[in-house]
Amino acid sequence: MDIKLFDSELKVMDVLWREGDVTAKHISELLGNEVGWNKNTTYTVIKRCMKKGAIERLEPNFLCRALVPKEAVQKAETDELINRVYDGSVDKLFASLLGWEKLSREQIERLKQMVEEYK
Repeated sequence: MDIKLFDSELKVMDVLWREGDVTAKHISELLGNEVGWNKNTTYTVIKRCMKKGAIERLEPNFLCRALVPKEAVQKAETDELINRVYDGSVDKLFASLLGWEKLSREQIERLKQMVEEYK
C-alpha cells in the first residue's frame, strides 16, 4: 500500500471501518463526541483522505466509503515500524514485546501460539 495516513486521517478511517459507509455529517458527529473535533476539522481531514485515495465520496448526502481495508493499513504501518525502529527485523520487534513487563502470561502464550501457527 502506497498511501501514508497520519493519525488524524486514521481517526476518520477508523470510523468508516467500524461503521461502514456513512455520511460525512455522521463522521463529524462521532469524532466531535470522541475527540472533540468540530465539523470543519472533520471535513478537512475527509478531503485529505479523498485526495490520497483512501476514501471516495458518493451521492446523495456526501456518503463516504473506505477504499483501503484496515488490514492493509495495519500491515503497512507495522512494516514501517519494523523498518524504522527495528532495522527491518521482526525478531527484534518480538524481543522488545516479550521484554515488556506489561505483557501478561496469557498475552505471551497467545504470541507463542501465533508463532506456531505461522510455521
